[in-house]
Amino acid sequence: MIQPKKKLDTQQALTLYKNLLLPRRIEERMLNLLRQNKISKWFSGMGQEAIAVGVASALDEKDWLLPMHRNLGLFTTRGVDLYKLFCQWLGKADGFTGGRDRSFHFGVPEQRIAGMISHLAATMPIADGLGLASKLRDSGYVACSFCGDGATSEGEFHEALNLAAVWELPVIFMIENNGYGLSTPTNEQYACDDLVDRAQGYGMHGLKIDGNDIFEVMEAVSQAKKYALEGEPTLIEAKTFRMRGHEEASGTFYVPDEKFEKWSGRDPIDRMARWLKEEQIVSGDEQLASIKDEVDNSFEPQLKKALKAEDPTFDRQTEEQRLFSPVSYPSNEQTEESSEKRFVDALQFSLRQAFEEDEEFIIMGQDIAEYGGVFKITEGFVDQFGKDRIRNTPIIEAGALGCGVGLALEGYKSVVEMQFADFISCGFNQIINNISKGQYRWMPPLNITIRAPHGAGVGAGPFHSQSPEGWFMQHPGLKIVVPSTVEDAQNLLYSALYDPNPVLFFEHKKLYRSIRDVTPDHCIPEELGKAKVRREGSDATIVTYGMGVHWAQDIAKSYAENGTELEVVDLRCLAPLDLDTVKQSVSKTNKVLLLQEPSTTLGPMSELSSLITEQCFEELDAPVLRCSSLDIPVPFSPQLENHYLADDRLEETLNDLLVY
Repeated sequence: MIQPKKKLDTQQALTLYKNLLLPRRIEERMLNLLRQNKISKWFSGMGQEAIAVGVASALDEKDWLLPMHRNLGLFTTRGVDLYKLFCQWLGKADGFTGGRDRSFHFGVPEQRIAGMISHLAATMPIADGLGLASKLRDSGYVACSFCGDGATSEGEFHEALNLAAVWELPVIFMIENNGYGLSTPTNEQYACDDLVDRAQGYGMHGLKIDGNDIFEVMEAVSQAKKYALEGEPTLIEAKTFRMRGHEEASGTFYVPDEKFEKWSGRDPIDRMARWLKEEQIVSGDEQLASIKDEVDNSFEPQLKKALKAEDPTFDRQTEEQRLFSPVSYPSNEQTEESSEKRFVDALQFSLRQAFEEDEEFIIMGQDIAEYGGVFKITEGFVDQFGKDRIRNTPIIEAGALGCGVGLALEGYKSVVEMQFADFISCGFNQIINNISKGQYRWMPPLNITIRAPHGAGVGAGPFHSQSPEGWFMQHPGLKIVVPSTVEDAQNLLYSALYDPNPVLFFEHKKLYRSIRDVTPDHCIPEELGKAKVRREGSDATIVTYGMGVHWAQDIAKSYAENGTELEVVDLRCLAPLDLDTVKQSVSKTNKVLLLQEPSTTLGPMSELSSLITEQCFEELDAPVLRCSSLDIPVPFSPQLENHYLADDRLEETLNDLLVY
C-alpha cells in the first residue's frame, strides 16, 4: 500500500478500517441468508471494498454517488439506514423500494445516492445531468458514476463520457476493472491495453490505480475531484479482482486458479490490517478481532429486526398512484390580446413563455441553439436565454435523456428535443427503464418533457416519417401527448412543461406550417389526459388524434353534405387515455371507427379497440373497425406514401361501417 498523503491519526485510521470491514462482514451474512433462501440474489463485492469505501471517504456528503451492484461500501460509509438496507434486500415493506425492486436497484436522494438499473452504463448519463446542475448553480459538488469493465462497451458509456468532456462537467467516472464481464475475460471485451487509455480520446484526464489500495483510491478520487471542479472530468480505472462469481449462481469455474492465488494476497482488508500493525495503530490480531466483533455488533440488531419485518401487501390503488405525482400549474398573467399563429408558432410561443417564467427550464438537443433546431422552433432562444439553458448536444439521444434525469433530480425542468421522432429509438432504454419506472421504484418526480417531431406525408422516407407514439403506451409512468390543433399545441405543450411527471410530446411535422389559428397571447394550462369532441354527430364516431383529426374532420364535412353526421373524438393524449369520453360517444352513435396514422399491428388503436369491445359491447351496432396505415415501412415517393397512409382507405372503411 502507498502511504496516505495526509497522515491519519489513530481514530481516523481505525474508522477507515471499520468502514472497509463493515461491507465485508455484512456480505458474509448475506451469503448465509442466500443459502437459506431468505434473499433471492446477491452480487458480491468481496475484494473490491477499497474502491467503494475509498470513493465515499474521499468525497463530501454533498457529492453525488451513482453506484452499481458491488458498491455496498458506498452505502455503509455514507451512513445509509442499515435496517432499511436489509429490508431492501429481503424484499420487505420497509425497504427503500417497498419490495418493488431488488438488491441495489434503489437510490437515496436525501443522501445523494442515485440508484442503478440492470442495464449497465444507463446511469452514467445521469451523472452528467447532476454535474451540469452543479456547474450551472456553482454548487461545488461532483457526481461520481461507477461501472464495471463490461459496461465500458455500452453506448451510454461513450455518450456519457463524451458529453461530460464536451460540456466540461464536474463528473468522475470510475471503472471497477475486476477482470470479467460475467464470465467474459477482459481480453475478449476490448483490445486496448488499459481501459483508461480511452480517456485521451475523450479529451479528459485518465488515472489508472490499484483498486485494492484504499489510500491510492482516495488520493486518485481527491485529485479527480479537483480536476472536475475545474471543468475537467476524469476517468479512473481501478484494477481489482472479483473474488466470487458475477452473482452467486454463476460460480467462478471459468477463473484460473492462478488468478485467485495472485489476488489473494492483495485483499484490501488484509492489506489495511497489515498497515495498521506496521504503523503500530493496533497492537495485534487480538485487537483486530475485537474490532471485528464491534463491527458485527453495529449491524446485527438491524438485521435481526429486518428479518422479522413485514412483507409488503398489495393494494392496487396504492401501486397505481405511485406512477404520477399531482400537478399544479402557475397562475400566469392573462392578457386580452390574441394573434394568428401557425402550429409551429404556437409551440415556440409556449416554450418561450415557460422559459421566461421559470429559469429552471433547460432544453437540450441537436442543433437547437444558434441554428434554432431543424424546424426552427428554438430560433432566437440562445440570444434571449443564453447557452447555459439552450444547449446543443452531440449526436446522442440516450445521453441527453439521461442527462435530463440528472437535472430533474436536482430540481431542474428538463426539455429534450429529439431531432426527429424516429431517432427516439436510440434513447429507448432511458425512456422505458430509467424514466418511466423511476418514480414507481424510488425516484422523486421527474419533470422531463421529450419533444419529438413525428409523422409522414412530407416525402421524408422510412427514417424521418414514423409515428412511434404507440411504442410507449405499454410502459406505465409516461404521459403521451399528441396535439392536433394550434390551440392544443400551445396549451398542451405548456401543460407538459410544468407537469412534474415525464411527458412525451409528439408534434406532427406536416402540421407545423400547414395550419393556423387565432389563439390568446398567453398559455392556458390544463390537465393532460382529456379528450375533446371536435365535431358532434349521431351516425358514427371516428376516434383519432394528431393528423387523423384533420382527416376525420375533412371526411365528416363531406359526408354531412349527404346527411350523414359523424362525430369526431380527438384523444389528444394516449396516456392517460380518456376512455370515458370515447364511451359516451360510442353510446350515442353506436358505431365506431378508430383512425390512426401508425401501421395497423399493435398501433394505439389496437388497445382502444380492445377496451371498447370489453366495455361497450352492448352499445355497439357494428364491429369496431380500424383504419390504419399499412404494415410496411413508410415509403419515400409521394405516389407510394399517399397509398401507404390511412386516409387512403378511410372512405372505404367508413362505408363498410355505415352499411353494416
